[in-house]
Amino acid sequence: MQIEVRDACYHSVQNLLSSSLISKNLKIKIYRIIILPFVLYGCETWSLTLREEHRLKVFENKLLRGIFCPKRDEVIGEWRRLHNEELNDLYCSLSIVRVVNWGRMRWADHVAPMGESGGAYRVVVGKPEVKT
Repeated sequence: MQIEVRDACYHSVQNLLSSSLISKNLKIKIYRIIILPFVLYGCETWSLTLREEHRLKVFENKLLRGIFCPKRDEVIGEWRRLHNEELNDLYCSLSIVRVVNWGRMRWADHVAPMGESGGAYRVVVGKPEVKT
């Protein structure tokens, strides 16, 4: 389900984020304020595999490439896609995977004081069933 949501979100804003009529700062604000919360809704409870982390990074890089546009290579004079490191330097914010991990840690800090009897605590530690 997460993949379908990300794909739908990407395709709905693809033209908007690649438009030359909108400034890069406004595109970044749209990404941070509208897209990220929509895609990451409920991420505090996710248990990410390496494959899912990779997919989140690919999603983020696709959107950032739409925002920052191709770059002209000085050596050969042709347009090229920005590399992931260049995107990270231009974006200057937490990556989407770090945002997920930060949310999970924040939620764990909230659930920890509940103790072992709380249902949310059992889910966090991976033992949702109660043995009687």
